[in-house]
Amino acid sequence: MINEQLLNPKSIVVVGGSDNIQSPGGKVLKNLIDGKYQGNLYVINLKQDSVQGVKAYKNASDLPQVDLAIIAIAAKFCPETVDILAKQKNTRAFIILSAGFSEENEEGAKLEKQIVDTINSVKGSLIGPNCVGFLNSNYNGIFTTPIPKLDPMGVDFASGSGATAVFIMEASMPKGLQFSSVYSVGNSAQIGVEEVVKFWDESYDSSTSSNVKLLYIESINKPQMLLKHAASLIRKGCKIAAIKSGSSEAGSRAASSHTGALASSDVAVNALFRKAGIVRCYGREELASVASIFMHKELKGKNIAIITHAGGPAVMLTDSLSNGKLNIPHISGKKSEELLCKLFPGSSVANPIDFLATGTAEQLGHIIDACENDFDNVDAMAVIFGSPGLFAVYDVYDLLDEKMKSCKKPIYPILPSIINVKDEIEHFLNKGRINFPDEVVFGNALSKVYHTPKPQNEKIELPIIDKAKTRNIIDNAPNGYLSPKDIQGLLDGAGIPRAGEAVVTTKEQAIESAQKLGLPVVMKVVGPVHKSDVGGVVLNVKDTEIVAKEFDRMIKIKDTTAILIQPMLSGVELFVGAKREEKFGHMVLCGLGGIFIEVLKDVNAGLAPLSQDEANDMIKNLKGYGIIKGTRGQEPINEEILRDIVVRISALVTVAPEIFEMDLNPLLGKSDKVVAVDARIRIEKDNVKF
Repeated sequence: MINEQLLNPKSIVVVGGSDNIQSPGGKVLKNLIDGKYQGNLYVINLKQDSVQGVKAYKNASDLPQVDLAIIAIAAKFCPETVDILAKQKNTRAFIILSAGFSEENEEGAKLEKQIVDTINSVKGSLIGPNCVGFLNSNYNGIFTTPIPKLDPMGVDFASGSGATAVFIMEASMPKGLQFSSVYSVGNSAQIGVEEVVKFWDESYDSSTSSNVKLLYIESINKPQMLLKHAASLIRKGCKIAAIKSGSSEAGSRAASSHTGALASSDVAVNALFRKAGIVRCYGREELASVASIFMHKELKGKNIAIITHAGGPAVMLTDSLSNGKLNIPHISGKKSEELLCKLFPGSSVANPIDFLATGTAEQLGHIIDACENDFDNVDAMAVIFGSPGLFAVYDVYDLLDEKMKSCKKPIYPILPSIINVKDEIEHFLNKGRINFPDEVVFGNALSKVYHTPKPQNEKIELPIIDKAKTRNIIDNAPNGYLSPKDIQGLLDGAGIPRAGEAVVTTKEQAIESAQKLGLPVVMKVVGPVHKSDVGGVVLNVKDTEIVAKEFDRMIKIKDTTAILIQPMLSGVELFVGAKREEKFGHMVLCGLGGIFIEVLKDVNAGLAPLSQDEANDMIKNLKGYGIIKGTRGQEPINEEILRDIVVRISALVTVAPEIFEMDLNPLLGKSDKVVAVDARIRIEKDNVKF
């Protein structure tokens, strides 16, 4: 896969290099030359002896030995060229810029496979095809611009789209963000984004590797690889942000359960990112802003001091941070009064700390020192300082740079005057600093970074369930929905509390069971999937006459095979479910049940297996969590039992991956118990990976 010849080649050949710098072959050669590539540089060009001052060869057979080939010729000529270079010239790294492969048609896919097979046979590396290339501080192996400032401790970036990689760099560079490497993986024929993350993890060195990684992903083909290595990197001290595009689904898909309707592949992506600790972004500016935050000292708490010389931006930043559940604490007391005495009349130190449009660099220094040393309820500072264009502000930005070096608390510079003080901002960025030109974009990004959870432990301790009983039920059941008896067995084996119940096929059995369970009871049809839609649910049946009457009516409903009878219980309706998503494994979902799930769709999801902490976060981050903890004197729900049920469902689907969909809806929750009242479980044994 990724090898030394790709990362630091001692020699490079551009196959298809030309004098036309408006073509990929010509532009990549120019970029290599302009970047002062230090190794031996060659060109293959059928018609010229020299291209852009570089010696050219007519064909690959004439070349000396070469580490890396950057190929920009028609797709149909690529397999033969790769074969000669790999087998005769000891070439072990390839960047194929050319299009016309698997992204185009079946014939192109065959050419791509042939190339991959050849490169794999010599244990080589392939970036592409159909990409803009690769670059790091050793060489500019891309055919696009701009070329960002390159620094081994800058951002490592991998993208599934070449054009998007360019646009993300363009969004990042004006902020002062520098890059360590850029991988445009194109068709990901051999190396995709997941393999790049795996390489970053396995080659990570805390003293020499970048700690900031960015991803643009259009398709997650190996979610378990991404999860494993992204989480590992973050545990080692890295920070990762990613865009996964394609988050919406055109149209609706038929689903036979609430879980199926709610658990889309994008929900699985969110669950994977949260489990790994990846900050999910939805646009280029957001990704660049999150990366910029990563390049500053880590925010240890949620209390932010806003230091400003302009009221409007401070108000907008306050709104942004507050909406993102960060705090702008009130500052008061003797120390604040002492600070106020050092500022011009009319200033305010209550937070936001406004030192007016006439505020000086010296005053800014006093404010930062106070926030750093005197105010214990401040964890970080956001400094807004632009200019109306009346005078230079070099002294302010120089002071800001010095304070960012000396302070332990993070300081985020928001410098909005990108035209009025363009030169001063450039001076600031040349010190290696980063600018956040928009306070609201910054505030939203900071909130997202702060609230993204840390990666879950690699080893998750699951509760003990009856594996033998579970496997016996699953192994002997056909595909489709399980019978009530089998569902009861799985829930009991998993240790999930459920209501007492009886399945009856005669009126006499119905009356007997209702009396035994204790009136009033609930009666439900067995067979139809959506019971309530066909009149197949009757609540609060209080006497045996009504039991008999309802049995006679319900048993005649289409597809009904029996009647389920349960005691009439009370409590807040809750929901827990699971859904197997291709490649990702099982998602476990929880939320409020009944009409809440129908209307509000207030659910959170996690990838199995789930830890207690993950389940706890899923519950506490529900929009309706106030109902669970008890609002306005209402009885709270026992969160410990609910959390245990979520984790036990995670353990159940781990033991029984054949479970395709399952709903516990509703569970009824009270302060002393949470009980499953209704359940559906569907199994599909095809394409199950154990």
